[in-house]
Amino acid sequence: MSSLLDETLKHLRALVGYDTRNPPREINTGGIFDYLRANLPGFTVTVTDFGAGAVNLYAVRGQPKYLFNVHLDTVPDSPHWSADPHTLRVTEDRAIGLGSCDIKGAAAALVAVANATTGDMALLLSTDEEANDARCIDGFLKGHPVYEAIIVAEPTSGEAVLAHRGIHSVQMRFKGRAGHASGEQKPADNALHQAMRWGTAAMDYVAKQSHERFGGLTGLRFNIGKVEGGIKANVIAPTADVRFGFRPLPSMDADRMLETFRTLVEPQPVEFGETFRGDSLPAGDTATAEARRLAARDLADELGIPVGNAVDFWTESALFSAAGYTSFVYGPGDIAQAHSADEWVALSQLQHYAETIYRIIDRGSA
Repeated sequence: MSSLLDETLKHLRALVGYDTRNPPREINTGGIFDYLRANLPGFTVTVTDFGAGAVNLYAVRGQPKYLFNVHLDTVPDSPHWSADPHTLRVTEDRAIGLGSCDIKGAAAALVAVANATTGDMALLLSTDEEANDARCIDGFLKGHPVYEAIIVAEPTSGEAVLAHRGIHSVQMRFKGRAGHASGEQKPADNALHQAMRWGTAAMDYVAKQSHERFGGLTGLRFNIGKVEGGIKANVIAPTADVRFGFRPLPSMDADRMLETFRTLVEPQPVEFGETFRGDSLPAGDTATAEARRLAARDLADELGIPVGNAVDFWTESALFSAAGYTSFVYGPGDIAQAHSADEWVALSQLQHYAETIYRIIDRGSA
């Protein structure tokens, strides 16, 4: 192993050992942040608590052009892990542990590079990505930091991802009128019947989007995640709550789609609102998004990072793009390992990522 990989694994072992599962996101400004403070000598470090376990660590050395962003929170571990998820296991070719792939491996590599270089460097480490809760990034952006670009780490198999789908989570409610189920019902009487008609119409609408394409991606991703309502089999359901999500292509008009979903059936839902909204990458209208994509491609080429295809999963790079930054996604690991039992990242991917970041920082100080 190279010394840089050795150092990366040392830090990854420590980071995996800290419980940053989200939920429950029981994270404060100590713990993992105490470790990071102690291992970023020469940096000006600011830790900000936004409440509910959402914490940022912003570390700056010199006057860097680029900001590297990584989220430290992980998904909860499943019962199918074969060993303690918070104890890193290293084999001949992989590092296994909760968050090793998504995406503490990148954070560990950045800390290793920070200690192996003296060049200008900036890091933003946050803890709310897995909850689709953008308070960390929103809070950071309120400070109006100035960077030429922001590179967001997620598992991209060592390629720069310039485009991905947006993500929209919606909660809505249908209202009916409770009564005995033996009688004839009108369409507006039963809230659950309304919800079921809506679900059928929604899936028909989604199927009609299958011809839409963008950068190798096809169609609209859609999921009804939760339906609640009613009282019992012989009582007309007075209310029904539905939660659904959809993931549009960057070329799709998300606001128009929201209005379409809201008005698919009569009677329409009495309540309808987004619980989370994440723009596509790149963000903006067609012309603006294309200009941002080209700027990101040029930067990836300049930094010697190969450009990969657009992806289906969402990242916080879209938040930076929406704020006007050139931003792309780049990190070690395969997304297929993220959120899985016995999650792992290839050692070769960790080493390559660390060496690439080292080259970027070292070049900046030349």
